[in-house]
Parts: sequence; structure tokens; C-alpha cells
Amino acid sequence: MLKVWIRQSHRWLSMAFTMAVIANFIAMALVEPPAWIVYAPLPPLFLLMLTGLYMFVSPYITRQRGTARS
Repeated sequence: MLKVWIRQSHRWLSMAFTMAVIANFIAMALVEPPAWIVYAPLPPLFLLMLTGLYMFVSPYITRQRGTARS
């Protein structure tokens, strides 16, 4: 159940990150953007890194646990 939740949140975070980057480019094209727009993509990016690392490492962890029990 945790893997499904992590994978789903990773998908939604990627959409939020994409929208923040698009807003950043639009703001930079129009005016000098405020700092909160410039740094808006960073929190989703950090969370994407955490969820992505979890999804990357989880098969190796479960494989290790499976071989240790056998």
C-alpha cells in the first residue's frame, strides 16, 4: 500500500513541479519575478527526489530481504 501511495504522490508532484517551472518561465518572460516564484519549483523537486530515490531503492531492499529469508 505504501508503494502505491509513493508512486501516486510522485506523479502528482511531477505535475506540480512542471506547473511551477512553466509559471517561472512565464514570469521571467514578462517581468522581473519575485523570489517566491523563482524558488517555487524547489519544494516539489526535493519531494520528487525523495520519492524517486525510494522507488529506485525499494526493489533492491525487497530483493535483499527475500534472499535473506530463504
